[in-house]
Amino acid sequence: MRYYLALALALICFLVSGQENYSTQTKKALETMWKAKDDTGYQKALNMYEEAFRIYPDSIDGTGLYKASVLASELKKYDKAFQYLTPLVKMKADEDGYPGWTYVIGESSKSEYKNLLDDPRWNALKQNALLDKEQFYKELKEIQDEFFAVKNNSFDEKENTDVLYSKIKNDAPYLAKKQQNYSVLFNVNDSITTSYLVHLPKNYHPETQYPVLFFLHGAVRNNVLSDYQMVAENLGGWNRFYTKYADLNNVILVFPKGGRKYNWMTPDDGFFMIPEMLKQIKKAINVDDNKVFISGHSNGATGSFSYLMKQPTPFAGFYGFNTYPKVFTGGTFIENIKNRSFINFSTDQDYYYPPNANDRFTQLMAGIKADYHEHRYNGFPHWFPQFDASEPAYPIIFNDIKARKRNPFPKEISWEYDDEKYGNMAWLSDMKLDTLQSKAPWHRVLNFKITKWLKYDKNDSLTVENVNKNAFDFPRKSGKIKAEYSKNVFKIETSRIQSFSINISPEMVDISKKVKVFINGKLYFNEKVKYDRKFMLQNFKSNRDREQVWVYSLPIKV
Repeated sequence: MRYYLALALALICFLVSGQENYSTQTKKALETMWKAKDDTGYQKALNMYEEAFRIYPDSIDGTGLYKASVLASELKKYDKAFQYLTPLVKMKADEDGYPGWTYVIGESSKSEYKNLLDDPRWNALKQNALLDKEQFYKELKEIQDEFFAVKNNSFDEKENTDVLYSKIKNDAPYLAKKQQNYSVLFNVNDSITTSYLVHLPKNYHPETQYPVLFFLHGAVRNNVLSDYQMVAENLGGWNRFYTKYADLNNVILVFPKGGRKYNWMTPDDGFFMIPEMLKQIKKAINVDDNKVFISGHSNGATGSFSYLMKQPTPFAGFYGFNTYPKVFTGGTFIENIKNRSFINFSTDQDYYYPPNANDRFTQLMAGIKADYHEHRYNGFPHWFPQFDASEPAYPIIFNDIKARKRNPFPKEISWEYDDEKYGNMAWLSDMKLDTLQSKAPWHRVLNFKITKWLKYDKNDSLTVENVNKNAFDFPRKSGKIKAEYSKNVFKIETSRIQSFSINISPEMVDISKKVKVFINGKLYFNEKVKYDRKFMLQNFKSNRDREQVWVYSLPIKV
Protein backbone atom coordinates (compact mmCIF):
# COMPACT_ATOMS: atom_id res chain seq x y z
CA MET A 1 0.00 0.00 0.00
CA ARG A 2 2.80 2.39 0.96
CA TYR A 3 4.60 1.53 -2.29
CA TYR A 4 1.60 2.54 -4.42
CA LEU A 5 1.07 5.71 -2.37
CA ALA A 6 4.71 6.67 -2.82
CA LEU A 7 4.47 5.90 -6.53
CA ALA A 8 1.35 8.08 -6.86
CA LEU A 9 3.02 10.96 -5.02
CA ALA A 10 6.10 10.63 -7.22
CA LEU A 11 3.91 10.72 -10.33
CA ILE A 12 2.11 13.85 -9.09
CA CYS A 13 5.42 15.53 -8.32
CA PHE A 14 6.69 14.58 -11.76
CA LEU A 15 3.62 16.03 -13.48
CA VAL A 16 3.74 19.23 -11.43
CA SER A 17 7.46 19.54 -12.04
CA GLY A 18 6.91 18.98 -15.76
CA GLN A 19 4.31 21.72 -15.92
CA GLU A 20 6.56 24.11 -14.01
CA ASN A 21 9.50 23.28 -16.28
CA TYR A 22 7.39 23.78 -19.39
CA SER A 23 6.18 27.11 -18.05
CA THR A 24 9.71 28.15 -17.10
CA GLN A 25 11.07 27.16 -20.49
CA THR A 26 8.37 28.94 -22.48
CA LYS A 27 8.65 32.00 -20.26
CA LYS A 28 12.38 32.19 -21.09
CA ALA A 29 11.54 31.72 -24.76
CA LEU A 30 9.06 34.59 -24.60
CA GLU A 31 11.62 36.85 -22.91
CA THR A 32 14.14 35.94 -25.61
CA MET A 33 11.53 36.74 -28.28
CA TRP A 34 10.88 40.18 -26.75
CA LYS A 35 14.59 40.99 -26.58
CA ALA A 36 15.35 39.72 -30.10
CA LYS A 37 16.62 42.37 -32.52
CA ASP A 38 17.14 40.19 -35.59
CA ASP A 39 16.52 36.73 -37.06
CA THR A 40 19.25 35.22 -34.86
CA GLY A 41 17.32 36.19 -31.75
CA TYR A 42 14.01 34.98 -33.22
CA GLN A 43 15.59 31.64 -34.16
CA LYS A 44 16.94 31.24 -30.63
CA ALA A 45 13.47 31.87 -29.18
CA LEU A 46 11.85 29.41 -31.62
CA ASN A 47 14.43 26.75 -30.71
CA MET A 48 13.52 27.20 -27.05
CA TYR A 49 9.81 26.79 -27.76
CA GLU A 50 10.44 23.67 -29.85
CA GLU A 51 12.63 22.20 -27.12
CA ALA A 52 9.83 22.75 -24.61
CA PHE A 53 7.35 21.06 -27.00
CA ARG A 54 9.71 18.07 -27.44
CA ILE A 55 10.37 17.49 -23.74
CA TYR A 56 6.86 18.25 -22.47
CA PRO A 57 4.42 17.30 -25.28
CA ASP A 58 1.51 16.93 -22.85
CA SER A 59 1.97 20.50 -21.58
CA ILE A 60 1.78 22.29 -24.93
CA ASP A 61 -0.67 25.17 -24.69
CA GLY A 62 -2.24 27.72 -27.01
CA THR A 63 0.15 30.50 -26.04
CA GLY A 64 3.18 28.34 -26.89
CA LEU A 65 1.75 27.32 -30.26
CA TYR A 66 0.85 30.93 -31.01
CA LYS A 67 4.29 32.33 -30.24
CA ALA A 68 6.07 29.53 -32.07
CA SER A 69 3.90 30.02 -35.16
CA VAL A 70 4.56 33.78 -35.17
CA LEU A 71 8.31 33.22 -34.87
CA ALA A 72 8.29 30.61 -37.66
CA SER A 73 6.30 32.99 -39.87
CA GLU A 74 8.74 35.82 -39.20
CA LEU A 75 11.63 33.51 -40.11
CA LYS A 76 9.75 32.40 -43.28
CA LYS A 77 9.73 28.80 -42.13
CA TYR A 78 6.30 28.22 -43.58
CA ASP A 79 5.91 24.50 -42.92
CA LYS A 80 6.74 24.97 -39.26
CA ALA A 81 4.42 27.97 -38.99
CA PHE A 82 1.48 25.92 -40.26
CA GLN A 83 2.57 22.94 -38.16
CA TYR A 84 1.88 25.05 -35.06
CA LEU A 85 -0.98 27.13 -36.44
CA THR A 86 -3.16 24.18 -37.48
CA PRO A 87 -3.71 22.68 -33.99
CA LEU A 88 -3.95 26.20 -32.52
CA VAL A 89 -6.82 27.21 -34.82
CA LYS A 90 -8.66 23.95 -34.11
CA MET A 91 -8.77 24.69 -30.37
CA LYS A 92 -12.30 25.34 -29.12
CA ALA A 93 -10.66 27.45 -26.41
CA ASP A 94 -7.07 28.00 -25.31
CA GLU A 95 -5.95 28.05 -21.68
CA ASP A 96 -7.30 31.61 -21.30
CA GLY A 97 -10.61 30.71 -22.90
CA TYR A 98 -10.01 32.35 -26.29
CA PRO A 99 -11.30 30.38 -29.31
CA GLY A 100 -8.67 29.21 -31.78
CA TRP A 101 -10.21 31.04 -34.74
CA THR A 102 -9.26 34.42 -33.22
CA TYR A 103 -5.59 33.79 -34.01
CA VAL A 104 -6.25 33.70 -37.76
CA ILE A 105 -8.95 36.36 -38.20
CA GLY A 106 -8.19 38.58 -35.22
CA GLU A 107 -7.15 42.23 -35.51
CA SER A 108 -3.40 41.54 -35.42
CA SER A 109 -3.30 38.37 -37.55
CA LYS A 110 -2.46 40.14 -40.83
CA SER A 111 0.59 41.83 -39.35
CA GLU A 112 1.78 38.85 -37.28
CA TYR A 113 1.41 36.38 -40.14
CA LYS A 114 2.17 38.71 -43.05
CA ASN A 115 4.59 36.19 -44.58
CA LEU A 116 1.89 33.50 -44.73
CA LEU A 117 -0.91 35.46 -46.40
CA ASP A 118 -0.08 34.30 -49.95
CA ASP A 119 0.21 30.62 -48.99
CA PRO A 120 -2.86 28.55 -50.01
CA ARG A 121 -2.80 26.92 -46.57
CA TRP A 122 -3.49 30.30 -44.98
CA ASN A 123 -6.69 30.76 -46.96
CA ALA A 124 -7.83 27.25 -46.02
CA LEU A 125 -7.21 28.00 -42.33
CA LYS A 126 -9.03 31.30 -42.64
CA GLN A 127 -12.11 29.71 -44.23
CA ASN A 128 -12.33 27.13 -41.46
CA ALA A 129 -11.82 29.87 -38.89
CA LEU A 130 -14.70 31.88 -40.34
CA LEU A 131 -16.99 28.85 -40.02
CA ASP A 132 -15.83 28.34 -36.43
CA LYS A 133 -16.47 32.01 -35.70
CA GLU A 134 -20.00 31.77 -37.09
CA GLN A 135 -20.70 28.75 -34.87
CA PHE A 136 -19.13 30.49 -31.86
CA TYR A 137 -21.43 33.52 -32.15
CA LYS A 138 -24.45 31.31 -32.74
CA GLU A 139 -23.77 29.46 -29.49
CA LEU A 140 -23.01 32.75 -27.73
CA LYS A 141 -26.40 34.15 -28.75
CA GLU A 142 -28.19 31.02 -27.58
CA ILE A 143 -26.52 31.33 -24.19
CA GLN A 144 -27.33 35.04 -23.99
CA ASP A 145 -30.97 34.40 -24.93
CA GLU A 146 -31.18 31.86 -22.12
CA PHE A 147 -29.73 34.42 -19.70
CA PHE A 148 -32.46 36.96 -20.53
CA ALA A 149 -35.31 34.43 -20.58
CA VAL A 150 -37.97 35.27 -17.95
CA LYS A 151 -41.57 34.40 -17.16
CA ASN A 152 -44.24 36.22 -19.13
CA ASN A 153 -45.05 39.26 -17.07
CA SER A 154 -46.79 42.56 -17.78
CA PHE A 155 -48.54 45.24 -15.77
CA ASP A 156 -52.20 46.03 -16.28
CA GLU A 157 -52.23 49.81 -16.61
CA LYS A 158 -55.91 49.87 -15.71
CA GLU A 159 -55.35 48.36 -12.29
CA ASN A 160 -55.88 50.33 -9.12
CA THR A 161 -52.75 52.47 -8.64
CA ASP A 162 -51.82 51.20 -5.19
CA VAL A 163 -52.22 47.62 -6.47
CA LEU A 164 -50.02 48.47 -9.42
CA TYR A 165 -47.45 49.97 -7.04
CA SER A 166 -47.40 46.74 -5.02
CA LYS A 167 -47.00 44.61 -8.16
CA ILE A 168 -44.05 46.70 -9.30
CA LYS A 169 -42.43 46.36 -5.87
CA ASN A 170 -42.81 42.59 -6.00
CA ASP A 171 -41.98 42.09 -9.68
CA ALA A 172 -39.92 38.88 -9.96
CA PRO A 173 -40.34 37.10 -13.31
CA TYR A 174 -37.02 35.26 -13.01
CA LEU A 175 -36.06 31.74 -14.07
CA ALA A 176 -33.28 29.40 -13.01
CA LYS A 177 -30.05 29.69 -15.01
CA LYS A 178 -28.28 26.84 -16.79
CA GLN A 179 -24.81 28.31 -16.40
CA GLN A 180 -22.78 30.14 -13.78
CA ASN A 181 -21.03 32.47 -16.25
CA TYR A 182 -22.58 34.51 -19.05
CA SER A 183 -20.88 36.72 -21.61
CA VAL A 184 -23.45 39.33 -22.62
CA LEU A 185 -23.26 41.53 -25.74
CA PHE A 186 -23.85 45.22 -25.04
CA ASN A 187 -24.72 47.88 -27.63
CA VAL A 188 -22.72 51.04 -27.03
CA ASN A 189 -24.52 52.66 -29.95
CA ASP A 190 -25.99 51.63 -33.31
CA SER A 191 -22.62 50.58 -34.72
CA ILE A 192 -20.38 49.78 -31.73
CA THR A 193 -20.67 46.90 -29.28
CA THR A 194 -18.82 45.63 -26.24
CA SER A 195 -19.69 43.05 -23.58
CA TYR A 196 -19.78 42.19 -19.91
CA LEU A 197 -19.36 38.93 -18.01
CA VAL A 198 -21.85 37.94 -15.30
CA HIS A 199 -20.60 35.45 -12.69
CA LEU A 200 -23.45 34.01 -10.62
CA PRO A 201 -23.29 32.31 -7.22
CA LYS A 202 -22.90 28.56 -7.64
CA ASN A 203 -26.39 27.80 -6.32
CA TYR A 204 -28.17 30.81 -7.79
CA HIS A 205 -31.92 30.63 -7.09
CA PRO A 206 -34.32 32.91 -9.00
CA GLU A 207 -36.44 33.62 -5.93
CA THR A 208 -33.50 34.94 -3.89
CA GLN A 209 -32.31 38.54 -4.16
CA TYR A 210 -28.54 38.86 -4.53
CA PRO A 211 -25.98 41.65 -4.05
CA VAL A 212 -24.12 42.71 -7.19
CA LEU A 213 -20.54 43.96 -7.45
CA PHE A 214 -19.28 45.56 -10.67
CA PHE A 215 -15.52 45.38 -11.21
CA LEU A 216 -14.11 48.08 -13.50
CA HIS A 217 -10.75 47.25 -15.09
CA GLY A 218 -7.92 49.74 -15.40
CA ALA A 219 -5.75 50.88 -18.31
CA VAL A 220 -8.79 52.12 -20.22
CA ARG A 221 -6.66 53.90 -22.82
CA ASN A 222 -4.90 50.65 -23.69
CA ASN A 223 -7.98 48.42 -23.84
CA VAL A 224 -10.29 47.73 -26.75
CA LEU A 225 -13.97 46.85 -26.72
CA SER A 226 -14.81 43.17 -27.15
CA ASP A 227 -17.97 41.34 -28.26
CA TYR A 228 -17.42 38.56 -25.75
CA GLN A 229 -15.76 38.00 -22.38
CA MET A 230 -13.50 35.14 -21.37
CA VAL A 231 -14.22 33.48 -18.03
CA ALA A 232 -10.62 32.66 -17.08
CA GLU A 233 -9.39 36.13 -17.99
CA ASN A 234 -11.93 37.81 -15.69
CA LEU A 235 -12.20 35.39 -12.78
CA GLY A 236 -8.51 34.51 -12.43
CA GLY A 237 -5.26 36.44 -12.27
CA TRP A 238 -5.55 39.79 -10.55
CA ASN A 239 -9.28 39.18 -9.95
CA ARG A 240 -8.85 35.81 -8.23
CA PHE A 241 -9.73 37.16 -4.79
CA TYR A 242 -12.89 38.88 -6.05
CA THR A 243 -13.98 35.47 -7.33
CA LYS A 244 -13.02 33.67 -4.14
CA TYR A 245 -14.89 36.00 -1.80
CA ALA A 246 -17.86 36.58 -4.09
CA ASP A 247 -18.40 32.80 -4.21
CA LEU A 248 -18.09 32.57 -0.43
CA ASN A 249 -20.60 35.39 0.08
CA ASN A 250 -23.10 34.68 -2.74
CA VAL A 251 -22.39 37.96 -4.53
CA ILE A 252 -22.96 38.34 -8.27
CA LEU A 253 -19.88 39.68 -10.07
CA VAL A 254 -20.06 41.75 -13.26
CA PHE A 255 -17.01 42.49 -15.42
CA PRO A 256 -17.64 45.14 -18.13
CA LYS A 257 -15.18 45.72 -20.98
CA GLY A 258 -14.25 49.31 -21.71
CA GLY A 259 -11.96 50.87 -24.30
CA ARG A 260 -10.14 54.06 -25.10
CA LYS A 261 -13.26 56.12 -25.94
CA TYR A 262 -16.03 54.24 -24.17
CA ASN A 263 -15.19 53.69 -20.52
CA TRP A 264 -15.94 54.93 -17.00
CA MET A 265 -13.21 57.54 -16.57
CA THR A 266 -12.59 59.77 -19.56
CA PRO A 267 -13.99 60.87 -21.97
CA ASP A 268 -17.63 60.90 -20.88
CA ASP A 269 -18.93 58.97 -23.91
CA GLY A 270 -19.08 55.61 -22.13
CA PHE A 271 -20.10 56.71 -18.64
CA PHE A 272 -23.68 55.60 -19.27
CA MET A 273 -22.59 51.98 -19.73
CA ILE A 274 -22.52 50.73 -16.13
CA PRO A 275 -26.00 52.02 -15.13
CA GLU A 276 -27.37 50.72 -18.44
CA MET A 277 -25.76 47.30 -17.94
CA LEU A 278 -27.28 47.21 -14.47
CA LYS A 279 -30.76 47.81 -15.90
CA GLN A 280 -30.25 44.92 -18.35
CA ILE A 281 -29.04 42.60 -15.61
CA LYS A 282 -32.06 43.45 -13.43
CA LYS A 283 -34.32 42.24 -16.22
CA ALA A 284 -32.64 38.82 -16.21
CA ILE A 285 -31.66 37.96 -12.64
CA ASN A 286 -32.94 38.70 -9.16
CA VAL A 287 -30.88 41.64 -7.90
CA ASP A 288 -31.18 43.24 -4.47
CA ASP A 289 -31.67 46.85 -5.63
CA ASN A 290 -30.33 48.18 -2.34
CA LYS A 291 -27.10 46.18 -2.55
CA VAL A 292 -25.39 47.09 -5.84
CA PHE A 293 -21.73 48.11 -5.56
CA ILE A 294 -18.81 49.21 -7.73
CA SER A 295 -15.11 48.44 -7.33
CA GLY A 296 -12.07 48.76 -9.57
CA HIS A 297 -8.33 49.09 -9.84
CA SER A 298 -6.35 52.10 -11.14
CA ASN A 299 -8.45 53.71 -13.91
CA GLY A 300 -11.24 51.38 -12.78
CA ALA A 301 -10.99 52.71 -9.22
CA THR A 302 -11.09 56.24 -10.60
CA GLY A 303 -14.21 55.14 -12.49
CA SER A 304 -15.77 53.81 -9.28
CA PHE A 305 -15.03 57.13 -7.60
CA SER A 306 -16.50 59.00 -10.58
CA TYR A 307 -19.83 57.17 -10.28
CA LEU A 308 -19.86 58.16 -6.62
CA MET A 309 -19.37 61.80 -7.64
CA LYS A 310 -21.66 61.88 -10.69
CA GLN A 311 -24.28 59.10 -10.67
CA PRO A 312 -24.54 57.22 -7.35
CA THR A 313 -28.32 56.75 -7.14
CA PRO A 314 -28.52 53.05 -8.21
CA PHE A 315 -25.55 52.04 -6.04
CA ALA A 316 -25.03 51.39 -2.33
CA GLY A 317 -21.25 51.78 -1.96
CA PHE A 318 -17.96 52.16 -3.80
CA TYR A 319 -14.44 50.71 -3.52
CA GLY A 320 -11.11 51.22 -5.23
CA PHE A 321 -7.60 49.78 -5.31
CA ASN A 322 -4.91 52.41 -6.01
CA THR A 323 -7.48 55.10 -6.69
CA TYR A 324 -6.90 58.51 -8.25
CA PRO A 325 -9.84 60.27 -6.53
CA LYS A 326 -10.72 62.82 -9.15
CA VAL A 327 -13.36 63.38 -11.84
CA PHE A 328 -11.52 63.86 -15.15
CA THR A 329 -14.54 65.07 -17.14
CA GLY A 330 -15.52 68.06 -15.00
CA GLY A 331 -15.48 69.29 -11.44
CA THR A 332 -14.86 67.00 -8.49
CA PHE A 333 -17.59 68.02 -6.07
CA ILE A 334 -16.27 66.19 -3.10
CA GLU A 335 -19.20 66.74 -0.75
CA ASN A 336 -21.27 64.46 -3.01
CA ILE A 337 -19.55 61.59 -1.20
CA LYS A 338 -21.78 62.30 1.81
CA ASN A 339 -24.64 60.62 -0.08
CA ARG A 340 -22.78 57.28 -0.13
CA SER A 341 -19.44 55.75 0.96
CA PHE A 342 -15.99 54.90 -0.39
CA ILE A 343 -13.28 52.48 0.79
CA ASN A 344 -9.82 52.96 -0.73
CA PHE A 345 -6.89 50.56 -0.67
CA SER A 346 -3.67 52.49 -1.30
CA THR A 347 0.03 51.64 -1.38
CA ASP A 348 3.05 53.71 -0.44
CA GLN A 349 4.90 53.07 -3.74
CA ASP A 350 2.14 54.13 -6.12
CA TYR A 351 3.12 56.30 -9.08
CA TYR A 352 -0.58 56.78 -10.00
CA TYR A 353 -1.54 58.69 -6.85
CA PRO A 354 1.08 59.39 -4.16
CA PRO A 355 0.76 58.63 -0.43
CA ASN A 356 0.99 62.29 0.63
CA ALA A 357 -2.00 63.13 -1.58
CA ASN A 358 -3.92 60.20 -0.11
CA ASP A 359 -3.14 61.55 3.35
CA ARG A 360 -4.47 64.99 2.45
CA PHE A 361 -7.55 63.47 0.85
CA THR A 362 -8.27 61.41 3.97
CA GLN A 363 -7.96 64.57 6.09
CA LEU A 364 -10.45 66.34 3.81
CA MET A 365 -12.88 63.42 4.13
CA ALA A 366 -12.63 63.54 7.92
CA GLY A 367 -13.25 67.30 7.81
CA ILE A 368 -16.58 66.91 6.03
CA LYS A 369 -17.48 63.80 8.08
CA ALA A 370 -17.72 61.58 5.01
CA ASP A 371 -18.16 57.81 5.16
CA TYR A 372 -14.67 57.25 3.80
CA HIS A 373 -11.97 54.78 4.83
CA GLU A 374 -8.45 54.31 3.53
CA HIS A 375 -6.33 51.21 4.10
CA ARG A 376 -2.61 51.73 3.39
CA TYR A 377 -0.36 48.82 2.45
CA ASN A 378 3.34 49.58 2.65
CA GLY A 379 6.00 48.09 0.41
CA PHE A 380 3.81 47.61 -2.67
CA PRO A 381 3.62 49.35 -6.08
CA HIS A 382 0.61 50.41 -8.14
CA TRP A 383 -0.20 46.86 -9.24
CA PHE A 384 -1.03 45.79 -5.67
CA PRO A 385 -3.87 43.31 -6.61
CA GLN A 386 -1.27 41.18 -8.39
CA PHE A 387 0.25 40.23 -5.01
CA ASP A 388 -1.08 37.59 -2.62
CA ALA A 389 -0.53 40.17 0.13
CA SER A 390 -3.58 42.02 -1.22
CA GLU A 391 -5.95 39.24 -0.10
CA PRO A 392 -6.75 40.78 3.35
CA ALA A 393 -8.34 43.74 1.52
CA TYR A 394 -11.10 41.60 0.02
CA PRO A 395 -12.79 40.48 3.24
CA ILE A 396 -13.03 44.20 4.06
CA ILE A 397 -14.95 44.75 0.82
CA PHE A 398 -17.24 41.75 1.18
CA ASN A 399 -17.93 42.37 4.87
CA ASP A 400 -18.97 45.88 3.88
CA ILE A 401 -21.20 44.50 1.12
CA LYS A 402 -22.81 42.19 3.66
CA ALA A 403 -23.44 45.01 6.17
CA ARG A 404 -24.21 47.95 3.89
CA LYS A 405 -27.58 48.72 2.38
CA ARG A 406 -28.63 51.67 0.26
CA ASN A 407 -31.29 53.96 1.71
CA PRO A 408 -33.49 54.60 -1.36
CA PHE A 409 -35.25 57.51 0.37
CA PRO A 410 -32.56 59.48 2.24
CA LYS A 411 -33.86 62.16 4.58
CA GLU A 412 -31.09 64.55 3.48
CA ILE A 413 -29.42 65.18 0.13
CA SER A 414 -26.52 67.42 -0.84
CA TRP A 415 -25.79 67.42 -4.57
CA GLU A 416 -23.52 69.49 -6.82
CA TYR A 417 -22.99 69.10 -10.55
CA ASP A 418 -21.80 71.01 -13.62
CA ASP A 419 -23.29 68.77 -16.32
CA GLU A 420 -27.07 68.44 -16.51
CA LYS A 421 -26.75 64.78 -17.49
CA TYR A 422 -25.90 64.24 -13.85
CA GLY A 423 -28.54 66.49 -12.31
CA ASN A 424 -30.17 63.58 -10.48
CA MET A 425 -29.76 62.25 -6.97
CA ALA A 426 -32.22 59.90 -5.21
CA TRP A 427 -35.60 61.72 -5.08
CA LEU A 428 -34.29 64.86 -6.81
CA SER A 429 -34.18 64.77 -10.61
CA ASP A 430 -34.08 66.82 -13.82
CA MET A 431 -32.01 69.58 -12.22
CA LYS A 432 -31.29 72.47 -14.58
CA LEU A 433 -28.47 74.95 -14.08
CA ASP A 434 -28.60 78.73 -14.00
CA THR A 435 -24.95 79.68 -13.87
CA LEU A 436 -25.72 83.37 -14.44
CA GLN A 437 -26.84 83.52 -10.82
CA SER A 438 -24.43 84.30 -8.02
CA LYS A 439 -23.77 81.26 -5.93
CA ALA A 440 -25.11 81.03 -2.38
CA PRO A 441 -22.71 81.72 0.54
CA TRP A 442 -22.86 78.05 1.58
CA HIS A 443 -21.88 76.92 -1.93
CA ARG A 444 -18.14 76.49 -1.39
CA VAL A 445 -15.18 75.01 -3.27
CA LEU A 446 -13.17 72.29 -1.54
CA ASN A 447 -9.67 71.55 -2.82
CA PHE A 448 -6.10 71.03 -1.69
CA LYS A 449 -2.55 71.16 -3.05
CA ILE A 450 -0.42 68.15 -3.93
CA THR A 451 3.30 68.86 -3.51
CA LYS A 452 4.97 65.46 -4.00
CA TRP A 453 4.52 62.86 -6.72
CA LEU A 454 6.21 59.49 -7.25
CA LYS A 455 7.61 58.57 -10.64
CA TYR A 456 9.91 55.98 -12.18
CA ASP A 457 13.20 57.15 -13.66
CA LYS A 458 14.93 55.65 -16.69
CA ASN A 459 16.39 52.93 -14.46
CA ASP A 460 12.91 51.94 -13.20
CA SER A 461 13.72 53.33 -9.78
CA LEU A 462 10.98 55.13 -7.88
CA THR A 463 11.82 58.76 -7.23
CA VAL A 464 10.06 61.71 -5.59
CA GLU A 465 9.23 64.73 -7.74
CA ASN A 466 8.26 68.13 -6.37
CA VAL A 467 4.98 69.35 -7.86
CA ASN A 468 2.49 72.15 -7.28
CA LYS A 469 -0.91 71.02 -8.47
CA ASN A 470 -4.51 71.20 -7.34
CA ALA A 471 -6.13 67.94 -6.38
CA PHE A 472 -9.26 68.83 -8.40
CA ASP A 473 -10.09 70.90 -11.48
CA PHE A 474 -13.25 72.96 -11.98
CA PRO A 475 -13.58 73.74 -15.69
CA ARG A 476 -17.26 74.81 -15.48
CA LYS A 477 -19.57 76.63 -13.12
CA SER A 478 -21.70 74.36 -11.00
CA GLY A 479 -25.07 74.34 -9.28
CA LYS A 480 -25.78 72.90 -5.87
CA ILE A 481 -28.85 71.83 -3.95
CA LYS A 482 -29.42 70.93 -0.30
CA ALA A 483 -32.66 69.16 0.52
CA GLU A 484 -34.37 67.40 3.41
CA TYR A 485 -37.81 66.09 4.28
CA SER A 486 -39.71 65.02 7.37
CA LYS A 487 -43.42 64.45 8.10
CA ASN A 488 -44.62 65.56 4.63
CA VAL A 489 -42.50 68.73 4.71
CA PHE A 490 -39.67 69.31 2.22
CA LYS A 491 -37.10 72.07 2.81
CA ILE A 492 -34.78 72.84 -0.09
CA GLU A 493 -32.01 75.38 -0.65
CA THR A 494 -30.55 76.03 -4.07
CA SER A 495 -27.53 77.73 -5.59
CA ARG A 496 -27.38 78.38 -9.35
CA ILE A 497 -30.35 76.06 -9.90
CA GLN A 498 -33.08 77.01 -12.36
CA SER A 499 -35.48 74.08 -11.89
CA PHE A 500 -35.74 70.51 -10.67
CA SER A 501 -38.30 67.85 -9.74
CA ILE A 502 -39.13 66.14 -6.46
CA ASN A 503 -40.00 62.47 -6.91
CA ILE A 504 -42.31 61.12 -4.25
CA SER A 505 -42.83 57.64 -2.83
CA PRO A 506 -45.55 56.56 -0.40
CA GLU A 507 -42.64 55.35 1.75
CA MET A 508 -41.53 58.97 2.13
CA VAL A 509 -44.82 60.79 2.80
CA ASP A 510 -48.39 60.15 3.87
CA ILE A 511 -50.20 60.38 0.53
CA SER A 512 -53.52 61.06 2.29
CA LYS A 513 -52.19 64.36 3.65
CA LYS A 514 -50.91 67.58 2.12
CA VAL A 515 -47.28 67.87 1.11
CA LYS A 516 -45.50 71.13 1.90
CA VAL A 517 -42.45 72.29 -0.05
CA PHE A 518 -40.29 75.24 1.03
CA ILE A 519 -37.77 76.59 -1.51
CA ASN A 520 -35.06 78.86 -0.09
CA GLY A 521 -37.25 79.57 2.93
CA LYS A 522 -40.49 80.33 1.03
CA LEU A 523 -43.55 78.09 0.83
CA TYR A 524 -43.80 76.87 -2.76
CA PHE A 525 -46.33 74.01 -2.62
CA ASN A 526 -48.99 72.97 -0.12
CA GLU A 527 -51.32 70.39 -1.65
CA LYS A 528 -52.04 66.67 -1.75
CA VAL A 529 -50.30 64.51 -4.32
CA LYS A 530 -51.66 61.34 -5.89
CA TYR A 531 -50.44 58.30 -7.76
CA ASP A 532 -49.48 59.03 -11.35
CA ARG A 533 -49.91 55.68 -13.13
CA LYS A 534 -48.13 56.68 -16.35
CA PHE A 535 -45.16 58.23 -14.55
CA MET A 536 -44.88 55.26 -12.19
CA LEU A 537 -44.70 52.75 -15.05
CA GLN A 538 -42.36 54.81 -17.21
CA ASN A 539 -39.99 55.39 -14.34
CA PHE A 540 -39.84 51.72 -13.40
CA LYS A 541 -39.26 50.63 -16.99
CA SER A 542 -36.40 53.11 -17.30
CA ASN A 543 -34.51 52.05 -14.16
CA ARG A 544 -35.88 48.62 -13.10
CA ASP A 545 -35.54 49.61 -9.44
CA ARG A 546 -38.12 47.83 -7.28
CA GLU A 547 -36.98 49.47 -4.05
CA GLN A 548 -37.10 53.06 -5.31
CA VAL A 549 -40.50 53.32 -6.99
CA TRP A 550 -41.76 56.85 -7.58
CA VAL A 551 -45.51 57.45 -7.81
CA TYR A 552 -45.52 61.20 -8.44
CA SER A 553 -43.14 63.88 -9.70
CA LEU A 554 -43.49 67.50 -8.60
CA PRO A 555 -41.78 70.00 -10.96
CA ILE A 556 -40.20 73.02 -9.25
CA LYS A 557 -39.13 76.32 -10.82
CA VAL A 558 -36.83 78.31 -8.58
